[in-house]
Amino acid sequence: MKPLHIGDLTARFPIIQGGMGVGVSLSGLAGAVAACGGVGIISAAQIGYREADFSRNPRKANIRALKAEICRARELSKEGGGLIGVNIMVAMRFYEEYVRTAAEAGADLIVSGAGLPVDLPRFVEGTKVRIAPIVSSLRALSVIWKLWERRGKQQPDLVVIEGPRAGGHLGFSPEDLAHPEELAYDQKIREMVAFVREKEKSGKNPVPVVTAGGIYDRADVEQALSLGVDGVQVATRFVTTWECDASPAYKQAYLDAKKEDIVITASPVGMPGRAIRNTFLEQPSHPVGACYQCLAQCKPREIPYCITEALVQAVEGNTSQGLLFCGDNAWRATKIEHVGEVMADLTGSVFQGKTNV
Repeated sequence: MKPLHIGDLTARFPIIQGGMGVGVSLSGLAGAVAACGGVGIISAAQIGYREADFSRNPRKANIRALKAEICRARELSKEGGGLIGVNIMVAMRFYEEYVRTAAEAGADLIVSGAGLPVDLPRFVEGTKVRIAPIVSSLRALSVIWKLWERRGKQQPDLVVIEGPRAGGHLGFSPEDLAHPEELAYDQKIREMVAFVREKEKSGKNPVPVVTAGGIYDRADVEQALSLGVDGVQVATRFVTTWECDASPAYKQAYLDAKKEDIVITASPVGMPGRAIRNTFLEQPSHPVGACYQCLAQCKPREIPYCITEALVQAVEGNTSQGLLFCGDNAWRATKIEHVGEVMADLTGSVFQGKTNV
């Protein structure tokens, strides 16, 4: 399995651990993945939820926590041959500030979706951080590429193609998500790879492409690589690891989930999402209290629930009254593993010594 080259940076294995918020992929998980030679991704979404002043000043708490988590992940991943990245949603309020903070704190990579990251190159100008849009269609990829070139003659350093089987917020209609097999998405991935291969000829460096959604084991990795991509992004498989930053109850919800429990739900972000069915989802709405300043376009009086509150409840262990985002393979989880064991399965490599790196 070839290394993943992102500009002048190299990860020993072409495995990116997907960013999962709130609090599911912080420095513990990201640092462990990077220590095994992959790309560990911290989710910036409400990253400061454990800070004492979060409810009073979430912006300040998030900035402080983002810096600390990047620093800690870097420490955990020393000499592992991997990279540390941050996932920052375009839909977040104070998006620019989070991007600039991640770049200044020394993140290797920023991946950005849940909207079109048209201004991302401008926000990281003058820094060494690499940037990657998350796209689900050739149209979105083409628009981003054209705008980035027009505004600064800059190509992406990496492209993440997120398919209909991924978890969290998804760039598809609910109708498409109800029958993902009808999308013939493998062909769409090939078309996006071909687009990048043609476009990268005019740039200074090759642009690697990774695909995400529905990748759980080595067979899934090999099938994805056969489509011409350079690597894969995996999220759900890493939730049920000892190093994952979520609570034990959160991980147990994955272990308990059956295939029929994985459903599509509406989100205040304005995009459909995939989650585990629970009491929370069966209730039509939930009172919205304090505003945690998470979404740029949020209208508290019109949303069915506060997504920050729902995600925090889940990650802290109140899994019946919280939102449990997941990929469509969550029901396949049967045990808690170490990150090293997961990486060994995905890559076919043998990691020396203990697997709980």
